[in-house]
Amino acid sequence: MKDISKIIKLHVDNTQNLFKVPRASFVSTDVFDAERDAIFNHCWLYLGHASELTKPGQFVTRTVAGRNLIFNRDVDGQVNAFMNTCPHRGATVCRDRAGTAKNFQCFYHGWVFGSNGTLKSQPGKESYCEGFNDHGGANLVRAPRLEEYRGFYFVAFDQNIVDLPTYLGNAREYLDLVADQSEACMGIVGGTQEYSIRANWKLLVENSIDGYHAATTHASYLDYLKGTAGSLAAVGLVGEGRDLGNGHAVIEYTAPWGRPIGQWIPAWGEQGKADIGRIVDGLTQRFGEERAQRIALKNRNLLIFPNLIINDIMAITVRTFYPLAPNQLHVNAWALAPADESEWSRKSRLENFLEFLGPGGFATPDDVEALQQCQAGYENLREAGWNDISKGMGKAQPAMDDEVQMRAFWTEWNARIEQANNAR
Repeated sequence: MKDISKIIKLHVDNTQNLFKVPRASFVSTDVFDAERDAIFNHCWLYLGHASELTKPGQFVTRTVAGRNLIFNRDVDGQVNAFMNTCPHRGATVCRDRAGTAKNFQCFYHGWVFGSNGTLKSQPGKESYCEGFNDHGGANLVRAPRLEEYRGFYFVAFDQNIVDLPTYLGNAREYLDLVADQSEACMGIVGGTQEYSIRANWKLLVENSIDGYHAATTHASYLDYLKGTAGSLAAVGLVGEGRDLGNGHAVIEYTAPWGRPIGQWIPAWGEQGKADIGRIVDGLTQRFGEERAQRIALKNRNLLIFPNLIINDIMAITVRTFYPLAPNQLHVNAWALAPADESEWSRKSRLENFLEFLGPGGFATPDDVEALQQCQAGYENLREAGWNDISKGMGKAQPAMDDEVQMRAFWTEWNARIEQANNAR
């Protein structure tokens, strides 16, 4: 790895309350290569949700940090993460995106693996030596680490990484606020929202926890709500930004849109009011009034470092993304909801999801355009070389439209890249 110390050097001045990021870090191929090693090879990365594997034999295939994986529940009920590569000659074993299977067969030479990854049969087995697989070398290779928290499964490719609860740290509080929205369980709804953006992946990290851009970038959405009868509650767009440690961060705030978990708007009528009332009453019985009100009425944009975003806003989105190049990223996103919510609540939730967060919604196209325009602007980095994320720096309690949460990400990013650069 090349010496990239000048490219990644942040400008932090605590006396002047300035925090600036070099724009070269968004375009450099050397930084891109360093990130893949120092960050994506050494962090816990989101793989999937327990609700995607409710039946024995159920599986999905995912690409995580450039690795193709099989995420499955085997016939004995154990959840696994296997490298989707045949130990024989390296072909992709499972070519379906999702399904149910007791076995996986490699199409190239016909090796068959059980849902627990164990080699079950090989054509021409008699030509292999006795005890050929006694040491398991012909089984599917497991991801080095797989752990779960509240239904969220993560993998890591560093065998020596700290356990998942330690890694999540203070972010667990906010995952709990999402998971506690259902007394039964939370579940992924529908399929995957998948798209690419011609921009650096770190721009989507910033954007996803940025309360500052909402009033301008998403002005059309706010105008739409104002112009649609009954679509607003008498609630302000106010809250706090927090550094949760380990690079994790959150903004938590009130907002005027309806939340199917607890904030009624007049457009939802009396049926909606009754459903919302029952939900909040149930939360209050389980958690007490203070926590119930927080779950029901507060919005959260949560970052789990480096690239998992959970937007618990007018609907819940689980979003993860990976860099394909310094100027391109690939996004996967899923809707998450209480598995036991009513038909009315589910309909209202998915309408909210598509209206704001969907591929044709008010937010996603705006954000994609903004990020791509930033990337285009970095063509001028030789003369205009710095991004400023100083807003709110030095405040005892930064607001949700300040930038402490972005500084949390960049501080951790910089420490990991710098450590790897110095150790090369």
